[in-house]
Amino acid sequence: MSTLVLLVGLLLVLVGLMLFGGLAYLAHCHPTWAVPIGVGLTGLTLMTAAVTVITTR
Repeated sequence: MSTLVLLVGLLLVLVGLMLFGGLAYLAHCHPTWAVPIGVGLTGLTLMTAAVTVITTR
């Protein structure tokens, strides 16, 4: 693997963690909206699916 591929993978992981944390925090501030961990994992799953589709092309 090239260094660029590894760097892009690392950046995608960091963005995924930020997305998970942001969604979990938002749901924690408004508990009637959803369960915090479930919302965070849903967002992370959607991002992972989008990245998988893009990288397999």
